[in-house]
Amino acid sequence: MKSWHVMLIPYPAQGHVIPLMELALHLVNYGCKVTFVNTQFIHERVIKALSLTDNIQEIIQMVSIPDGLESPDDRSDLGKEIESVSAVMPGELMALIAQINSSESDRITCLIADVTMGGALEVAEKMGIKKVAFWPAAATLFALLFKVPNLIDDGIIDSDGIPMQNQIIQFSPDMPAINTAELSWNCISGELTAKIVFKLGIQILKWVKPADRVICNSSNWLESGTFASFPDFIPIGPLLACNRLGKSVGNFWKEDSGCLAWLDQQPPNSVIYVAFGSYTIFDQNQFEELAIGLELTNRPFLWVVRENIIDDVNNAYPMGFNERVHHRGRVVSWAPQQKVLSHPSVACFISHCGWNSTIEGISNGIPFLCWPYFADQLFNRSYICDYLKIGLGFNKDDSGIIRREEIKNKLEQLLGDERFKERVLDLKTKIQDSVREGGSSYENFNDFVAWIKN
Repeated sequence: MKSWHVMLIPYPAQGHVIPLMELALHLVNYGCKVTFVNTQFIHERVIKALSLTDNIQEIIQMVSIPDGLESPDDRSDLGKEIESVSAVMPGELMALIAQINSSESDRITCLIADVTMGGALEVAEKMGIKKVAFWPAAATLFALLFKVPNLIDDGIIDSDGIPMQNQIIQFSPDMPAINTAELSWNCISGELTAKIVFKLGIQILKWVKPADRVICNSSNWLESGTFASFPDFIPIGPLLACNRLGKSVGNFWKEDSGCLAWLDQQPPNSVIYVAFGSYTIFDQNQFEELAIGLELTNRPFLWVVRENIIDDVNNAYPMGFNERVHHRGRVVSWAPQQKVLSHPSVACFISHCGWNSTIEGISNGIPFLCWPYFADQLFNRSYICDYLKIGLGFNKDDSGIIRREEIKNKLEQLLGDERFKERVLDLKTKIQDSVREGGSSYENFNDFVAWIKN
């Protein structure tokens, strides 16, 4: 009997691992054997975060390769991480594939790599394996990369990706506009890191060229103009646990499922869900303003506070805050986000606007209050607020702080206008239809699997 063995390799970050692991589980459901390759550091985190009831390792072969970094501090330096992983990964991956392929019945037949790990596609090319590039963010930002040479030629950005002036660019009337101040590689702290990320973007263009397929974690309903202008991009998303009736996978932190019972006790459409992903960091002043802002809303809230979101997290809350809000506020270190967003008590989502959170919120019909931190999150905020019109952004004061009154006022504005909810519910219906039998993402995925097996 013919065996289809697919290898997947994500970039070593939470927002990249989760959608590719979702894809892995979808492939398993379609009869493929899957090997999932994380860096050793990320592999250990994912395994540690699994609950005792998770059987993921029985379904997927989880393996690891080194990232070439010496210390955890190096892994918090995005520029260092990109350079090290790009240098070390191809050789390690080639050795791993050769080892697996030594068993004739178990050979890798297709490799799917996050575009930021595009060196893996070169390895697949050398070894005669089908190769697929996976784009985990908004497809519009992938399209932007392909337009970089034009942007340089037109004098919109320089050869390091820095905008020559602030302006709005739009590649077609049906695509979202992009502010040059929000180009993802420039929305990263540190000039050197920004240059490394831009250079990676240029490298991605070269890596992707020989790919047999380019698949995106998006939907035709979300980015129809982009997919019409870039027909080689294949939308197969949103890749969500609810679409395969399973638990979410690939988390780096243990989920606190106790918050679901707490949500059961709250009135319908009442809870503010607050979560900022895996990278966002707060200083003491901003953390306190957020806490008091949530208190001022007089609404129930579920707030995800990672242990590393602020220095000395246990002593970061305003004096008496926990006592004053204990009857209507719940704080957890990590939440089962897709289950939270699908809960009928949740009214809105204060989000960092990572792409996974964006499509999870939309897929559950939840309007947004947008609080981006870096990279593509600033574009996603504009996309949510200005293009889809399903959320509002916060304004910072002259010192760069989002104040408590701003939080309270924007929440009242969002929940006081039914049009935000109506628009996001309409999108929810269309996106759900796209992943069901006969829908565009469903059919694209079926065609993709048929190609793998051909």
